[in-house]
Amino acid sequence: MSRPSDVTPGDDAMDPGDESDAGEYDHLDDLSDGAGCAEVWEHLSDSREESATGE
Repeated sequence: MSRPSDVTPGDDAMDPGDESDAGEYDHLDDLSDGAGCAEVWEHLSDSREESATGE
């Protein structure tokens, strides 16, 4: 695994500019920028519950 000092711009596999990943993160669109772990997990949990109940 590379150390942070070895990583250069463009090496990130989760680069938001990568068109091949378009739509991969759509389920997070409702989150505000800078949301923390608790907000992300709550959002994912709520989304999962809505899917399970068919809402």
